Order: sequence, then C-alpha cells, then structure tokens
Amino acid sequence: MTMFREERDSIGAMNVPVDAYYGVQSLRAKENFKITGQMMHAELIKALMELKIASAQANADAGVFGEDIKDAIVQAGYEVLDGKFWDNFIVDAIQGGAGTSANMNANEVLANRAIEILGGAKGDYSIVHPNDHVNCGQSTNDVYPSAGRIAIIRLLAKAVTELERLAAAFDDCADRFKTVITMGRTEMQDAVPISLGRSFGAFASAVRRDIKRFATAAETLSTINMGGTAIGTGINADKQYIKKIADYVSKVTGLDMKQAGDLVDATQNADELVYVSGIIKSCAVSLSKISNDLRLMSSGPRCGFGEINLPPRQNGSSIMPGKVNPVMPEMLSQVAYRVIGNDLTVTASAEGGQLELNAFEPVMFHSIFESLDILRNGVSCFIDYCVSGITANEEHCKQSVYNSIGIVTALCPYIGYTESSKIAKIAAKENKRVYDVIIEQGIMTQEKLDELLEQVIADAQ
Repeated sequence: MTMFREERDSIGAMNVPVDAYYGVQSLRAKENFKITGQMMHAELIKALMELKIASAQANADAGVFGEDIKDAIVQAGYEVLDGKFWDNFIVDAIQGGAGTSANMNANEVLANRAIEILGGAKGDYSIVHPNDHVNCGQSTNDVYPSAGRIAIIRLLAKAVTELERLAAAFDDCADRFKTVITMGRTEMQDAVPISLGRSFGAFASAVRRDIKRFATAAETLSTINMGGTAIGTGINADKQYIKKIADYVSKVTGLDMKQAGDLVDATQNADELVYVSGIIKSCAVSLSKISNDLRLMSSGPRCGFGEINLPPRQNGSSIMPGKVNPVMPEMLSQVAYRVIGNDLTVTASAEGGQLELNAFEPVMFHSIFESLDILRNGVSCFIDYCVSGITANEEHCKQSVYNSIGIVTALCPYIGYTESSKIAKIAAKENKRVYDVIIEQGIMTQEKLDELLEQVIADAQ
C-alpha cells in the first residue's frame, strides 16, 4: 500500500507519495498538464541541475547560507547528473507558467534529497527548503531560459557531429564519382555537362555551411540572464551572487557562459531563440533539397534518370513485386517538414510574449529540442543507410550526355549562339544526337568535335 505525506502550497494541501522526491507543486503540475506524455528533455533536466549546483555555490560564497546546505544541494545535484532520481521529474514538457513547474520540480527533488543527506525526512522543509534554499537568488524567469539555452548548445554540438559525418560521406562520393560525367540540369531541363562528383561536392559544401551556422547559434545562446531573477532587476538576489553566478555556471557546465549586459532585455525577449530555430530550419531545408535531388537522380530504375543507385533498404510496395523506394531521402524530407513546423511554433511563441516575460518558452524549447533530436537522428540514418552506399551508373550517365541537346552550349564559343540554336532545333525535331547533326551539317570534323567534347568533359570534372 502506498503511503503518503501531506504537503501544502498556496493553492492548498495534497497527498504526496512518501517516497517521492518531488513535492506538492510538481504533483499539481502533473495533474494540470497532461499534454505530450513526455517528460522534460534529458538535456534540460541536466542543465537545471547544473544551474542549481552553481547557484548553491554562489550563494554560499556570498554568505547567504551555510556550507552544510550548499554541500547537500550540490551532492544531490550531482547524484541526479549521475542518473539517480530521474523518475521523480514528472512535469510534462509543455506547461503553462513559463516553466515554473519545471523549475519547482527541480527545486523539490533537490530539496528532498538534500534533506535526506542532512539526516532529515522528505518533506521536512525546515531543513532545506525548495524555494528559500534551492531556488535562492533565482526565479523561474532566469533559471528556465538559461537551462534551455544550455540544453540547446549541447544538442547543437551533437547535431554538428552527425553533420560533419554527412559532409565527409558526401566528400567520399565526390571523390568516387569525380570521373563520372552526367548532364547538369536547370529548371528540370538539360543544361551543360557536369561531373557527378562535383554535384556531391556541392552537397558537402552546403552541409559545411550549416555547420558554421550552428557554431554561430551556439555562440548566440552562450549569454544567459542568471542573476536577473523575476524580470531582470535582480530582486531578492545577493549582489555578490549576481556578480559571480555566471562564472559558477561556466565552471559547472564546462561551457563559456556569459551574463547578459541587459538582464531586463534578456528576460523579456526571445528573439535569439527565433534566430537559432531559423538556423536549424535552414539546415533542414538544405538537407531536404539534397534528398529531392537524390530521389530524382536515382529515379527509375529504367524509366527515370537512373544516374545513381541508392542502397535498397526494404520492400517498396505491398502490391508491386520488386519495387524499392528511396525511403531514406523520403525520411529526411519528412524530418525537414517537421523542423519547419517547429520553427513556425517558435516564431509565433516569441511574438506572443508580453511585457517583461515570454510565458511560452516551454513550447519553444520543446520544439527546438525536437528539431535537433530528429535532425541528428535523421542525418545519422541517412548517412549509414543511404549516402555511404550510393553507386553511380557511369555508362548510362555518359550516354545521357552524348544524347543530350544540352551539349550544344559548349559549341557557342566556336560557332556562335545562333548557329548553336539551329543545331539544337534540328536535333530535337529529327530526334537525333547533337553530335550527329554537327557532323552531318559539316560544321566540324569528327576529330575536332571529339577533341572539343573531351575538353568539355575535362572541364566538367
């Protein structure tokens, strides 16, 4: 039989399981917010613990409370970071109150574990209090935004690891396909020859551009509003604590975190989250465009472009035997569509803030966390199950070039645009190769034309 202890808050009394490290405010939030069915993101919980550890150290250093309370809170925080008590974080990822429930869940878990460390019983907040001690010098309004930023920085780093792998995989394709010449296309029409390797090299360049943007995003988020408390004025926080808290946060997290120069601005505005979300969206858009290209290049295999082969991963149809679909590029595009939707959520939420605080950071963080998680996982699958196993149909690509009307562009410097257009029209009307029309019209000798085309192919590599 479950035993309970009674706890009270400003709303009233509730029965909390006697063995629970969470308290009345966490339990009330669990009842109020049955939204996603997901607990707070693991990186957010870790960041909350680190901020509480740093705050306890800064408060003790400022003489706000004693070493015994500080040591107990710090020990409790590191125990959570080591994987203990995670089932006591019971608040849904999306919640009203600007993250107050998440902050209080952290405060209550740490307070009750600290009480145990000091020899007391859970719920005896005369020993260590969730608000007076664990939350000392803080407000949800500086803790929660700061924790979210720390979490995003780490998720950006994890995503970058996979993006670097993807860029390297595209580089490998570029090297393997550098002598494979195919027909480049603009507006879905034949344009001029290009090495398949250069197309894949361009994919790698696009990914590396996103990696640079991710670094910029992480730098943007390294400024936090810890010390601002409720609205950025620092009310109820010791002046020494305010001065030192960012340094303690940097030491505990191992990240170079800086205190905002204008804490009021940093508390009320969420434009940096819009900026970062936009960078993630930009990456997703690029990856989806690349996925679109791979689907086109591999289309067929007999009645499409058929220039490359994607690794077969599963049956493509329950009715069409032997059909294999490009499931990995399809997956990555769907990831991109979700990221784009999450970016719109972040944009609307940032715009919806009022006056001294934006109350909608829970859904903003939830959206950004999800975007980075699914982007990272999607890219990982894309590398291992698609890009690494791509092969080229070299002879088919070569024949496409020679059969294409597009190679007439290479003749312009030699015979002029008007004459080249005439050749193109004849080839299209009579369903002939440009190569054959040039010979038939006596415009060039076969030897000269072969020499020219060899140079065009060399230039395309």
